[in-house]
Amino acid sequence: MSAPPDNDRFFKVILSSIADGVFTVDSDRKITSFNPAAERITGVPASQALGKQCYDVFHADCCEEGCLLEKTLRTGREAIDQPVNITNSTGERIPISISTAVLRDDDGNVLGAVETFRDLSTIEHLRKELSRHYTFEDIISKSPLIHKLFAILPDVAESDSTVLIQGPSGSGKELFARAIHNLSGRKEENYVVINCGTLPPQLFESELFGYTKGAFTDAKRDKNGKLTAAEGGTVFFDEIGELPMSTQVKLLRLLQQREYEPLGSTEPIRADIRVVAATNRDLRSLVASGKFRDDLYFRLAVVRFDLPPLVNRREDVPYLVDHFIKKNNARRGKNIVSVSPEVMSILLRYDFPGNIRELENIIEYCFVVCRGSIIQREHLPGELQEQTPTPSSATPEADDPLADAVDERARIREALAATNGNRSQAAQRLGIDRTTLWRKMKRYGIDPDRLPFTV
Repeated sequence: MSAPPDNDRFFKVILSSIADGVFTVDSDRKITSFNPAAERITGVPASQALGKQCYDVFHADCCEEGCLLEKTLRTGREAIDQPVNITNSTGERIPISISTAVLRDDDGNVLGAVETFRDLSTIEHLRKELSRHYTFEDIISKSPLIHKLFAILPDVAESDSTVLIQGPSGSGKELFARAIHNLSGRKEENYVVINCGTLPPQLFESELFGYTKGAFTDAKRDKNGKLTAAEGGTVFFDEIGELPMSTQVKLLRLLQQREYEPLGSTEPIRADIRVVAATNRDLRSLVASGKFRDDLYFRLAVVRFDLPPLVNRREDVPYLVDHFIKKNNARRGKNIVSVSPEVMSILLRYDFPGNIRELENIIEYCFVVCRGSIIQREHLPGELQEQTPTPSSATPEADDPLADAVDERARIREALAATNGNRSQAAQRLGIDRTTLWRKMKRYGIDPDRLPFTV
C-alpha cells in the first residue's frame, strides 16, 4: 500500500506549475506563500516576500484605497478578474488582473485570503499596437473616410493654408483643427478658439479685433482682441456659418490682406496667423441663399475637410467606446473594463444623431450608474435600453457585432489571448456565438492550439 500523499508538498507542486501568480496572506495581510509565477511577474523572490505586508511587495494602484484583499477579508466576498497595475522590483509598471477569495479552516474560521493574478502585459502591448494603427493625434478612427484625411493632414498642417472643416455637430471638427495646429510650424504659439455663434455682432468684433480708448461709451482704455493673442499661432473660427454679414467683410479683409483694424482705430495691424474654420452647415447652400459671402467662402475653403457623421463610420464605435472608458476611469478613479456584448451590439446599431459627442455622453452616463466592472444594458440611458434590432434594419450579418466594425483578425486574437484560448469565453467576449467564432478563425487561419496569440 502506498503512503498517503504529503498535502503540503502536493499543493506546492500544484502552485509551482501554475502560470498565474498566486500568494496567500494571513488575517493581517502578511504574505504566507508566494509561488514561482508570482516571483517572475513581480521580480521579488519568495524569500523576500514571505512575512511582508502584501502592499510592500506589490505597490499596486489599489493598495492605498480600495485594496481588494482587505475588502475580501472584511466582507468575505471574492473579487474576479479586477484590472490593476503594479510596480515590479525594477520600477516597471505591469498591468495585471486580480482575483481574491477567503481561506477558511474546517470550522469556517477565517485563516486569511488567497490572491491570483495574471500578467496582462502582452495583451496591453497588443492593445497599444492596435491603438497606434487607428489613432492620429487625439483622433481615433478605423474608417477609410477618416484615414484619407489622416494621410494628408501632416501636409495640410505644414502648408499654412486656410482650412474649412465641415461636418455635423459632435463629429470631431475641433479635434481636426487642433491636430492641424499641433502638426504645424506654429505649434509652439497660441491656439485661440472663437465661437462665432455666441456673441452679438458688435461685441463679436470688439472681442475679435480689440478696440481703442473711446471707440464706444464704455471703452475706457485700449484692449487687445483675440487676434492679437493668436499672433504667430492659429485661430479656430468655430461655427463660421453663424458669422454676421457685417463681420464677414472684415474677416475677408483679414484673409486677403493679412491685416485688421481694432474698433475706433484707423491704423491697420499686420496679422501673422493661421486660420482654420469649422461649420455644421453647408456653406455653399448659405452662399446660394445670400446668407454667406461667396468670396469669403472661397477664401476659407482653400483646403476643405468633410467629416462624416458617426452613423457612416460605425466601425469606429468599439474604439471610441474603449477610449471613453479609459478617459472616464482616469477622471473618476473607477476600474470599468468594458461594455457587455449586448451593450456593444446596441451601440453598433444606434444612429447617434449627436455623433461622437453623444457616444461620449452615453459612456459618461454609464459610469455614473455602473457599480461593477462591466457596463450592462441596464446602465444605458432609458432610450437606448429600449433599442431592439429588427430584421428590416439589420445587415446580412446583424447577429455579428464584428461585421464591418473592427479589425476582426486582431480582435479575435486579442480575445483568445485574454481567455487563454478558450473559444466559448472568447466568443462571449466578442459578442458572437461559438460557431461564428470558429468560422472566422478558419477564415483568418488562426490556430486555436497556438498560444500566445499575437497580431
